[in-house]
Amino acid sequence: MITLYGIKNCDTCRRARKAMDHSGIPYQYHDLREDGLSAALLEHILEQVPVLTALNKRSTTWRNLPEEEKLAMDANRARELLLAHPTLLKRPLLDTGDEIRVGFRDGDYDDIKG
Repeated sequence: MITLYGIKNCDTCRRARKAMDHSGIPYQYHDLREDGLSAALLEHILEQVPVLTALNKRSTTWRNLPEEEKLAMDANRARELLLAHPTLLKRPLLDTGDEIRVGFRDGDYDDIKG
């Protein structure tokens, strides 16, 4: 089953959902704010996506972090922050079962088969 990870109030996530709906491919939506991010799920994602790539440094959550936390960032600290603040995960994130895609631009999902 294809899973799309995001948050409801993210415009890019809404566009990604619309693209998936338009394609007719069944998928499950996982809202990071409501459904959370388990350690097992994070590790599954990080098997394919480098942790510092998965960290969304443009999010409101990132901007609200103390400056000293941002400056002392490494892979271990990023993992801790992602678990504590799931909205720090770059989104949308699409898990097709074969690969994990980070971000969305129009046309990015056109090659996905259900």
